[in-house]
Amino acid sequence: MSEPLVKSHMENGVANVTLNRPDALNAFTPDLLKALIAALKEAEAKARVIVLCGAGRAFSAGVDLKLLQGATFENGKVDDIFDNVSFAAIDAIRHASAPVIAKVHGFCFTGALELALHADFILTTAETKFGDTHAKWGLRPSWGMSQNLARAVGVRRARELSFTAASFTGAEAERWGLANAAFPDKETLDAETAKRAAAIAAASPGAVAAYKDLYRLAEENPALETALAEEQRRDYPEITDTAARLKGFSK
Repeated sequence: MSEPLVKSHMENGVANVTLNRPDALNAFTPDLLKALIAALKEAEAKARVIVLCGAGRAFSAGVDLKLLQGATFENGKVDDIFDNVSFAAIDAIRHASAPVIAKVHGFCFTGALELALHADFILTTAETKFGDTHAKWGLRPSWGMSQNLARAVGVRRARELSFTAASFTGAEAERWGLANAAFPDKETLDAETAKRAAAIAAASPGAVAAYKDLYRLAEENPALETALAEEQRRDYPEITDTAARLKGFSK
């Protein structure tokens, strides 16, 4: 019996969703992305936080380039080759009701980096290799690279990285603000990600969901006075545990 393309494990409110094509460095195929969408939808129905990671030596090498060889392209887009399932995968990550942590190790190139940038935040190792290689292969971004990379590292650095297709390390990703932290090795990455996931799972799920919504508002970049008024206006009736949590407070 063949291994599933995506594995999922739930424990204490934390869903670990694992890309599982290790022999191909978890390179994306339409079937893998469909399996990822299904796993994320199943996880968010039960989980308080989702950790997205990769099996074996890498998070993901990005799109499986073997699928692109001999294909017919229109304006450098890969979406038709992927049956446009990539957009649904992005939405499943970006609009998941639970926070999504991208736990990135080994390699994270192009399409994989695009998907990771849709997570709520990224944790990695110092030696992980990142890169945007669209221009190297004559492709154009359509999964969010041009918008999210610029927001993460600033537009001038994003231009340099995309125009040159240069790789960069997890240590640089942390320094530039793309990753929240870059740890010395995979074992530390696993432990520290688990610690952060547990802290989120222990928080009020309603309050965390409210924050997810309000940070999406911040990404829309409204005028500050408009944003402050909108923050006060929005109601979150799913926050029902305030009194119970405060009852446990002690000085």
